Amino acid sequence: MNAAPPAPLSAEPLAAMAVPRHAVQQRFRTPKANIPPTPFERTRLLHAVRDYVAEVNPVPPLPMTELREHADHLTARLGCNPVYRDYLGVLLNNEIWRESLAAVPFERRLLLLPKCMRVESKCPAPFDEFGLLCKQCGLCTIQDLTAEAEKLGYAVLVAEGSAVVMSIIQTGKIDAIVGVSCLSVLEQAFPYMEAAAIPGVAVPLLQDDCIDTTVDLDWVWEYIHLSSEDRTRRLDLGALHEEVDLWFTPPSLELIMGTAEGETERIAREWLARAGKRWRPFLVASAYQALRSGSPGAPRPDDLRKVAVAVECFHKASLIHDDIEDNDAFRYGEKTLHEEHGVAVALNVGDLLIGEGYRLLASCQVSAEQRVRLLKVAADGQRQLCRGQGAELCWARHPEPLRANAVLDIFRRKTAPAFEVALRLGSLYAGIAAHDEVSDVLGRYSEALGVAYQIRDDLSDLGLGGETNDIAGLRPSLLLAVAHEKAKGATKDQLAALWSRTWPEGLTPAAVEALYRELGAVERAEVLLGTFKEEAIRSLHDLENHNLKGLLRRVLGKIFNDVEIKGWCKEQEAANRAAPRIVPEAVPA
Repeated sequence: MNAAPPAPLSAEPLAAMAVPRHAVQQRFRTPKANIPPTPFERTRLLHAVRDYVAEVNPVPPLPMTELREHADHLTARLGCNPVYRDYLGVLLNNEIWRESLAAVPFERRLLLLPKCMRVESKCPAPFDEFGLLCKQCGLCTIQDLTAEAEKLGYAVLVAEGSAVVMSIIQTGKIDAIVGVSCLSVLEQAFPYMEAAAIPGVAVPLLQDDCIDTTVDLDWVWEYIHLSSEDRTRRLDLGALHEEVDLWFTPPSLELIMGTAEGETERIAREWLARAGKRWRPFLVASAYQALRSGSPGAPRPDDLRKVAVAVECFHKASLIHDDIEDNDAFRYGEKTLHEEHGVAVALNVGDLLIGEGYRLLASCQVSAEQRVRLLKVAADGQRQLCRGQGAELCWARHPEPLRANAVLDIFRRKTAPAFEVALRLGSLYAGIAAHDEVSDVLGRYSEALGVAYQIRDDLSDLGLGGETNDIAGLRPSLLLAVAHEKAKGATKDQLAALWSRTWPEGLTPAAVEALYRELGAVERAEVLLGTFKEEAIRSLHDLENHNLKGLLRRVLGKIFNDVEIKGWCKEQEAANRAAPRIVPEAVPA
């Protein structure tokens, strides 16, 4: 029997927060009224859904009426906008079926993709009675998703509509479905899957118009690869990230590093505890989790904290030195260390943090061979980072325009090593054999991740509101490189002057940003960001360790959780308004 929803946690009456009763009795999809959540809200909602399902434990398949009731109740409990109810319904249904899907072999699953993901004006693929016959032209993501799914053993159809779903289910050859579609089509297919008790998860499209649509690829990849062999699939990456962040509170740092002695160590600890994304120590913990413990509930050893803090010591030291070299006055919304304490003190604190990182690694209770390997990885990463920073500093002595590939090479040499060090140290702490089995993959993944991360930073630094404002700082920028390559005439001369670290008269940072957009530099950078994210995913294709493969794929989604949801399917909405609702009879066993 399906569990009934528990009493609301909020003191506010359910009726005051939920959709009106007459709306509950309407279709699950209300045309034009549903506003999809932002990326931040989606993450919050997903965590809330998982907590709710763990508490209530609803048994699938849920009839549409019960799924609506749970979605309404959760909407009220969260106090969120009632127009998110349909989206919550999708998340609830996915989470309820998640473990059932994981238990179904890949060769008994169907990946159902919508034809509107193709580039309609250029797509050379014909249709037959089953859907699109992909020509592998590389113009859209259908090719990559199809190739990966078929490699795993999936049946793949690029089609849509309840009739297709029904015919596939009736063959008896499919035991689970991963579907990508707009909410309207998902609603039409739901009754057939419910009647057949077929495990199914769905990823809504990110925009409307039924032409050249896109989807959150990280989300699709996660569901495609969901497997019972991956023991980390239940790991809450948000909770792990929060736990890692707690390791950098002053009391935790004292437990991990010992009591600070003297003013220099006090300043170093204060800087180490300052705001930061903590992605590098998070990667340490993630790699260890995948290779050693696997189970989300397994305790993490104390020395893992030492390894993670060591990585952050190296990173925070590099930031101190970078800020001095770039003459930056602010970081994290506060004065940089050299602005606050002077250049000499800041340099010394940075050097101390490097030493602290090596001290922590050397103090880990591991085998002598592991200790040597840990220290060597850290030293090699330090050398690579300094080489990358050195290339930028040498350019700054005699600045000249750089092509986009040259800027990407600086990113590759300056940013990627820190991610690689983090993943390798976490893997080595899990065991030398475990690390060596995945060593090549870690290198390729880290390189793509590091370049993508730096491109994302370039995009986030746009304009005066950016974190460090690369325009005003006159640093090598992918946006500037692309814009200079595309510019002509006087505009090219103006951008060339910026490469020479001089400001043409009358040109402002806001005007430069406008040029970036006008010349297509922002769009090009966004395309490259997607390319390197996909390259990171491709680097995992041949990885045989299911725990690491699944976790690193989800880590990528965690770090780049920046999807913009634009709307829903207008074409299907019109069709839904015109067509009567049909509820199928149960499919015979």
